[in-house]
Amino acid sequence: MAEDQLSRVFAALADPTRRDLVARLAEGDATVGELAAPYDVTVQAVSKHVKVLEQAGLVSRAGTAHRSPVHLEAQVLDLMTAWIERYRRRAEERYRRLDAVLAAMNAPASTSPPGAGPAGPTDGAPPPDIAPAERETA
Repeated sequence: MAEDQLSRVFAALADPTRRDLVARLAEGDATVGELAAPYDVTVQAVSKHVKVLEQAGLVSRAGTAHRSPVHLEAQVLDLMTAWIERYRRRAEERYRRLDAVLAAMNAPASTSPPGAGPAGPTDGAPPPDIAPAERETA
């Protein structure tokens, strides 16, 4: 059931007009007529947007008239926040592990003797594991 409501909430908020209505209702309750005032659409069009928000559980109305105040149901936003936060924490943990791996890859090797680079000693002598006959060509 929670996933169903979550899907309805995200679907309702996919529309920029409905997101704006939610932002305005976060400031306080308003009637459909008050919500419709700044838009170049009919009160009926805004009423349809409010109905979608109501079906998603984001808003509630005391009555069905346009004069009934529309109220933002903030606990539904908490449901969205909890869902987003869960996946944000997982992503952050993955990035921390990746950072640790990259740091380990970029850390200087601590097994080389002092003065030795990645290819061994830098005094120009061939490594001791090369046979004497190969040393002349090395």
